[in-house]
Amino acid sequence: MSAELIRIHPDNPDMRKIDQVVEILRDGGVIIYPTDTVYGMGCDIFNQKAIEKILRIKGLKMKNANLSFICYDLSHISEYTRHLSTPVFKVMKKALPGPFTFILEASSRVPKILHANKKTVGIRVPNHNIPREIVNVLGNPIITTSIHDEDEVVEYSTDPGLIFEKYEDLVDAVIDGGYGNNVPSTIVNCVDDEFEVIREGLGDFNQFL
Repeated sequence: MSAELIRIHPDNPDMRKIDQVVEILRDGGVIIYPTDTVYGMGCDIFNQKAIEKILRIKGLKMKNANLSFICYDLSHISEYTRHLSTPVFKVMKKALPGPFTFILEASSRVPKILHANKKTVGIRVPNHNIPREIVNVLGNPIITTSIHDEDEVVEYSTDPGLIFEKYEDLVDAVIDGGYGNNVPSTIVNCVDDEFEVIREGLGDFNQFL
C-alpha cells in the first residue's frame, strides 16, 4: 500500500492533519516529516514493530543504530533521561528549540529495544512546529533518524516530492512541509556533564556556552 502524502503548513499546522498523522503513528505507522534540519523518518518510540521497520528500511541492526527522540519541550526530556545536571539543563534551555541533538543518559522509561546495547539517548527539540505538534498530540516522543546515509547529501533529502517518490512504498505517510535543509543537527555529548561536540551540523553550539 502506498504512503499518504500529507501537506501541512510549517508555521501554522492544520491540527486536523496533525491528528491524522498521530493516528497513523498510533496504528504502528512509519512517517517521514520535516524538521529544522533534514527530513527525518520516525515512529512512536513505544511501538517495537515500527522501530524494527525503520531499521529494515535503513538496513541497520539495532546495535549499530543511532536513533534519537523528538520531544515537545524540556519538560518531556526529564522523563527519558537521568542525572540531568543544572549546568546541562541551563545550556539546553538556551539552545532548544534548535538544530541540536543532545546525548544524555537514558532513563528506565526509554524502551529497552532502544537502549539494550547503549545507555544513552539522543534528544531533539527541533525549532519546527510540525514535529513538535505531532509529539504534543501523541503524548510521547517519536523516533528521529535522517532519511539519507550519514555522509551523503543528495537532492531527495530536501525536496518532499522526491522523498515521497523514493519512499512511498516503504513508509505509511510523508509530510510535505516545504523544502528541508541538507545539513543535519549538531550532536553534543553531555553524558559526563561536559559538552563535547561530536558532529558539527547546522547549529553553532559555542554561542550557548
